Amino acid sequence: MLLNSNPLRFIKTGSSLYRFARSFSTVQKRICIVGAGPAGFYAAQYILKHLDNSQIDIVDKLPVPFGLVRFGVAPDHPEVKNVINTFTKTAENGRVRFMGNLSLGKDFTVEELRNKYHAVLLTYGAEKDRQLNIPNETMRNVISAREFVAWYNGLPGFENFRPDLSGSTLTILGQGNVAVDVARIVLSSVDDLKKTDITEYALEALSQSKIKNVLLVGRRGPLQAAFTIKELREMLKLPNCKTTWREEDFQNVAESIPALQRPKKRITELMLKSLSEQSTSTGSVGSFLPIFYRSPVNVIGNDCVEAIEYTINKLVDNKAVSTDEKETIGTDLVCRSIGYVSTNVDKDVNFDDRKGCIANVAGRVLKKALTGSDSTIDDIEDKYEKGLYASGWLATGPTGVILSTMNNSFGVADLICKDFQNNVIRATEVKPGLQVIGHQVVSWNGWKAIDQEECRRGTEKGKPREKIVSLEEMLRIADGK
Repeated sequence: MLLNSNPLRFIKTGSSLYRFARSFSTVQKRICIVGAGPAGFYAAQYILKHLDNSQIDIVDKLPVPFGLVRFGVAPDHPEVKNVINTFTKTAENGRVRFMGNLSLGKDFTVEELRNKYHAVLLTYGAEKDRQLNIPNETMRNVISAREFVAWYNGLPGFENFRPDLSGSTLTILGQGNVAVDVARIVLSSVDDLKKTDITEYALEALSQSKIKNVLLVGRRGPLQAAFTIKELREMLKLPNCKTTWREEDFQNVAESIPALQRPKKRITELMLKSLSEQSTSTGSVGSFLPIFYRSPVNVIGNDCVEAIEYTINKLVDNKAVSTDEKETIGTDLVCRSIGYVSTNVDKDVNFDDRKGCIANVAGRVLKKALTGSDSTIDDIEDKYEKGLYASGWLATGPTGVILSTMNNSFGVADLICKDFQNNVIRATEVKPGLQVIGHQVVSWNGWKAIDQEECRRGTEKGKPREKIVSLEEMLRIADGK
């Protein structure tokens, strides 16, 4: 009786008995995170630290966790994947349950989740390409960076993608880090790639690739290029590859340096240094050619792409404005790298089709009748879907790097914690969580079995791992078969 009336009275702080008694003093705060990528894991990490008595389910449509860290980070950037160690510690916390092979919109709905959890956080990312919307964009040999990256990183469903690498020139439209990743992988030595976790079928295709020239085309100038200094340095140091800049693209750039902030100043100085040192020698095996102030307006070719027609742009208020001048540059393969958009997998969620993300304000999902610009309603009950949140690219659009995603997810997770602490969400009713009867669900132990088998296969080939790309094989291994 005394224990029930005051469960902490005769129990030492920090003892297991204390924690056991405390868990019965309040209802567990059940939270479901849909998406086991960086946004989901960072949010879970924050909630575990700042919200007592919380229980988190992380659900993903794939049998394996880690999202873009596993399927988006370039195979020759293993240091970026070290964050998996932190995510693993989060997943192995006793208050976290991983459930793979469960799809929102197929195996459950948002409404079901909201009935079974006190709070729901959607973080399932962006997996659709932005389009150029130019003539002949669907022509054979016009692919997307998303497809290419998924192919060499082993995302299930892309093992039969087979990009045509038989020509000599690849044109990448876009100048972000993903575009540079594609350029670097294509121009890298296969002997170097053999030491990474790149898929075996991609390694085989790249070993037979005839591509020697990679053009990286952007609509604005060097000062607006989206790639970072790390990625540029890697390209400039790539063995047997010569970087060639167009001198006319750098008019008046040097004069702008004093007014630039330090990160942009450093990368601009690096470009100018490379420009001043470039030579006309032809001893290199490959060539990397960044081209600025060009917007594609037409894909030229019959059955297969032969060239891209561009308008030549000028900058007006930092925006690319087309002129009447045009340029046509030949190519054998085109890779579109202009960004991603999220898809709406549940009709009951307020989705902004124009922006390609869930309609939200700072992570709180707006009710369907409202848009992100609506500021006339002050009452949180009337404005937002109670207990429903979004973070990561699904909420912000596909911008920034993993650090950006971390900061966004920490912010949304902090909002969730405060909504519990301020009784915006009242955890007075026991919530059951997802019932997984009748579904072939992959647990964390199931993932560990897949992980061990991938590492074993990788060891045989001198690689960190050999990714399994067959869903059926993943499920069989997870079940111990």
